[in-house]
Amino acid sequence: MGSNLRIVICGLSITSAWGNGHATTYRGLIRELAKRGHDVLFLERDVPWYASNRDMTEFPFCTVRLYSSLTELRDRFTEEIRHADVVMVGSYVPQGAQVGKWVLENASNLTAFYDIDTPVTLGRIRRNDIEYLTREQISQYGLYLSFTGGLTLRHLEHRYGARCARALYCSVDPDQYSPRTTKMEFDLGYLGTFSPDRQQALDELLLQPAWRWQQAAFVVAGAQYPLTIQWPQNVMRIEHVVPSRHSQFYGQQRFTLNLTRSDMRRAGYCPSVRLFEAAACGTPIISDYWDGLGMFFEIGREIIVAQDANEVLHILKTTSEQERLEIARRARGRVLSEHTAAQRSAQLEQYLQEAATTHQRGKQLAG
Repeated sequence: MGSNLRIVICGLSITSAWGNGHATTYRGLIRELAKRGHDVLFLERDVPWYASNRDMTEFPFCTVRLYSSLTELRDRFTEEIRHADVVMVGSYVPQGAQVGKWVLENASNLTAFYDIDTPVTLGRIRRNDIEYLTREQISQYGLYLSFTGGLTLRHLEHRYGARCARALYCSVDPDQYSPRTTKMEFDLGYLGTFSPDRQQALDELLLQPAWRWQQAAFVVAGAQYPLTIQWPQNVMRIEHVVPSRHSQFYGQQRFTLNLTRSDMRRAGYCPSVRLFEAAACGTPIISDYWDGLGMFFEIGREIIVAQDANEVLHILKTTSEQERLEIARRARGRVLSEHTAAQRSAQLEQYLQEAATTHQRGKQLAG
């Protein structure tokens, strides 16, 4: 595999971060791939909810093309797929299983599946309730990239037959996410789209502290929260924060809260992109616990774990300003040394080379 690759990615979205963490992940990773000399074409399904919430329209680091249907995708881009060095399909792509079938039938070189939602994906596979990947396709892609590491990678290879399962964790672009000098307005905040399996934790770790400490200020930003939720008066609600304002948003918080979806918490080794973004912005993090968390941040020194409202209130009320800033400084240093988009792009290059070698060997044996 050459050093300057033609890569085609069929992903959920790169034009809009509304209600998803995929866009910022793709932007940072592809920007760094471009710096390394690779040519990337990103294909995105044109859907109303992203069309009305686009926060990026110019992409100097790649080519972006929108398509309105599977038929249009096939008609316009089959030749691109055939001539690409690498074709990657992402999780949650609309009709992704059919997109994958088209890719697997037409790609001449390496194919990859980029699972930004691995525990959710495997849970849906078990329930036969998934539209973006079939069980059989797991073994058909030449490379399976997973946001989740640990035992999940072995599970993908041994149970589902993935040829080459590798962890490609989320990352942060330090040029886009860095500390901002801004007025501190909130004692605790949270940025995340509504998810039923996170709501109980949000209630316990943010809303209950807000009800019990009326003098403090809280904020929750994210889309799709139902109208039935009762928000305390000292909790500000923001429907959406565009990525260009994330740094300012985090900078307004003394602490920020990280919550993990139940499938990802059970799997472990599955950091969210918000975790790295907040740390890069210099905001100390209070998080729920999951196996593997200590692999990414040293618990107690770089991140604080809380299990209930009492622990959250204790942290907010007793942590000195010097200690708060030290936690933030150490976490930011950890992210910049291990979890940037530049580092992920270098990892991806290694994985592609490894998988391409295996793919080529298999073609030679078959021939």
